Amino acid sequence: MSWRAQGFRAWLIQRLTAVYMAVFIVWFVLAFSLSTPNDYESWRAWMGDTTTATATAIFFLALLAHAWVGVRDVVIDYVHSFLVRFTVLACVGLTLSAWALWSLRVLFKATL
Repeated sequence: MSWRAQGFRAWLIQRLTAVYMAVFIVWFVLAFSLSTPNDYESWRAWMGDTTTATATAIFFLALLAHAWVGVRDVVIDYVHSFLVRFTVLACVGLTLSAWALWSLRVLFKATL
C-alpha cells in the first residue's frame, strides 16, 4: 500500500483514533474505579489534574476526528450533488468544531 494512496490518510486516522479511544476508555475506567471521587470537589480535582485533563481532551479530539472521517466518507459515497454534499459537510464540520471548542472549554475550566 502506497503512502500516497487515496484514502490512506483517512484510514490511518480512523485506526489511530479508534486505538486511542479504546486505550483511554480502559484507562479511564481503571483510574476511576481505583480512586472514585466522592464529591464535586474531588471530582473537579481529579479532572483538573493535568494528565487526566490532557488525556480527556485528546480523547474528545480523537472522537471528533473519528466522527468527521466516518461522516465525511458516508456523505462522499452517498450524496452526489456537489452543492448538497458541500452544505452537509460544512454543517457537520461546523458542528464538530463547536463541540470541540465546547469540550475543551469545559475540560480546562476544571483546571482553573
